[in-house]
Amino acid sequence: MKVVAATGNAHKLREMREILTGAHILSAAEAGFAGDVEETGATFLENALIKARAVMRATGLAALADDSGLCVEALGGAPGVYSARYSGGDDAQNRALLLANLQGVKERRAYFACAIALVFPDGRELTAEGRAYGEILTEERGAGGFGYDCLFYSEELNKSFAEASEAEKNAVSHRGRALRQLEAML
Repeated sequence: MKVVAATGNAHKLREMREILTGAHILSAAEAGFAGDVEETGATFLENALIKARAVMRATGLAALADDSGLCVEALGGAPGVYSARYSGGDDAQNRALLLANLQGVKERRAYFACAIALVFPDGRELTAEGRAYGEILTEERGAGGFGYDCLFYSEELNKSFAEASEAEKNAVSHRGRALRQLEAML
């Protein structure tokens, strides 16, 4: 099955290819899609569907999209769907703002959430969701991963996502769980 990944994020594309091995996943660029899809949904699932539908319409191929983010209990679920644009800057600025907003906060429970949508040209739509639970560290740990990985301490791995190998992270991550759930539906 040929599927277009509706993402410009090379890290997400790599994870999709590593986890969803039953499909030939093309990057959006490989499928001829160079546009940017505005995420106007109020939930991760709405955003994933918006992206998958737009890329499927533009390419005529099945499209796979995810929307994911970090939800911190002490911040009322923020940054949530705004995780990638939390500070209005890059990943380092997002992490700095998160740490500033949690200054002096002892309860740092958080989870990564991911919604996956696979949309087919015939109108079929499959969706799946996954979560990974942990807490926010007071300082960055590890050199791997991307985004908030160096601040997210996984309770299952007993280390930050950035300290974990790709295989360890994919085994317990929000995206890994959602993709495996989707693969089971296929």
